[in-house]
Amino acid sequence: MRTSKWKKTIMNIGLCAVLGVSGLALGSASTAHAATPQAEKLLSYGKQYLGVPYRLGAPSGVTYAFDCSSFTQYVYKKTGVSLPRTSSEQAAKGVKVTRGYLSKGDLVFFTGSSGKSIGHVAIYAGSNKILHTYGKTGVTISSLGTSYWNNHYVTAKRIL
Repeated sequence: MRTSKWKKTIMNIGLCAVLGVSGLALGSASTAHAATPQAEKLLSYGKQYLGVPYRLGAPSGVTYAFDCSSFTQYVYKKTGVSLPRTSSEQAAKGVKVTRGYLSKGDLVFFTGSSGKSIGHVAIYAGSNKILHTYGKTGVTISSLGTSYWNNHYVTAKRIL
């Protein structure tokens, strides 16, 4: 009987070690962490562009207009982090974050108008708010709790 318990314990330890090494157990963030100085800098920098117009397909590196992913790419680059150009490419980066554990600076992804695939990205600004650009409002801060953003939420990724 005692041998059986030892075998189970050793097998459990081995399984945990294998999962940890493979990244399966470490593949998502299930705890929030305090906003880093880099995240605060990112948000401060992004807020300087409040009101800048939205333009679908806006080129990378310009500041007279942004689309959602050119905005996140630009703001992250200014804080020393390189991101790909499109929201779907950006969604492939970072560590997945459970919605209840979002931290300032996390990227938040939503379905586009088709409702099937990622078509929008925003930066989590804390207090259930997102910093992003879309439509006639341009760069803005929105509540993540509105029915629209709730219904279109897909995932979030921690980059910082």
